[in-house]
Amino acid sequence: MDKLFIVSSSPHIRSNVTTQKIMRDVLIALTPAMVAGIIYFGTRALYLTVICVITCVLTEWVYEKLMHKKSTINDLSAAVTGVLLAFNLPASASWWIAFIGSIFAILIVKQIFGGIGHNFVNPALAARAFLMTCWGVRMTGGAFIPIDAVTSATPLGILKEKLAESLPSYINLFLGTNVYGCIGEVSKLALLIGGIYLICRKVITWKIPVVYIGTVFILSLIFGQDPLFHILAGGLFLGAIFMATDYTTSPITPKGQIIYAVGCGLLTVMIRLYGAYPEGVSYSILLMNVAAPLIDRYSKPRVFGIQKVKKLKKKSEVI
Repeated sequence: MDKLFIVSSSPHIRSNVTTQKIMRDVLIALTPAMVAGIIYFGTRALYLTVICVITCVLTEWVYEKLMHKKSTINDLSAAVTGVLLAFNLPASASWWIAFIGSIFAILIVKQIFGGIGHNFVNPALAARAFLMTCWGVRMTGGAFIPIDAVTSATPLGILKEKLAESLPSYINLFLGTNVYGCIGEVSKLALLIGGIYLICRKVITWKIPVVYIGTVFILSLIFGQDPLFHILAGGLFLGAIFMATDYTTSPITPKGQIIYAVGCGLLTVMIRLYGAYPEGVSYSILLMNVAAPLIDRYSKPRVFGIQKVKKLKKKSEVI
């Protein structure tokens, strides 16, 4: 009996990696930063994270139910968005800030544009930008430490005010001790552990995080700033590892990823040094998210086996 050959469109080789497995790995990688947030900010950090996650998941479920779409809450993408949004909030944020931000992230940024894989910017960062626009004072008032009931500016805010004597040490910035900021950004050690886990699991590559952080380091040095302080302060590690690497909103090609990461680093430094806002990570990633399709278009590798057809000079010669 002759063998039957089945002809089908690509891809012919499929991986057993699913969205749920990827998002589960991301949640595992975020766990060290979550633990650090609880240690430094108390149960308030856990409280806001739970609100964000539950609201994100429920918003996705309700929308898909009303639109008669297949439920995607089991892929854990909504849960990841909730955790990342909570990590971008100060511990002093009210519960309704987390609630509104979560609805905006899932409903407006993600689902309205078609759901997972179709959003053109990172939902968590877009929600943070929205909250910053609407309630700037509540989002920039610094993080609240329940243990001693003290509020203070973030390290980048202190630098912006040129209060050099109040700047935290490098070790405090790296570990997150006695440092004010958003819930998930203070401990660089915890974020680094999560990033190494994602690279080892091949969920992300080193290109975007390393080039992004390296660009900020080099440009800070060029502009006469303390490069080590600039890479350890603020949300650079959180943004570079967990949000700039988002599959949907970052370039696909290796060359494009490097261009994208350099652009993020350049915009971050420009906003920090010359903008009114002391932190530039969120807006730099959002701007480069929009540019990602264009970067992919002009950085795609050459396709072999295809010859470009030369344009004929005369229209009459066109067949």
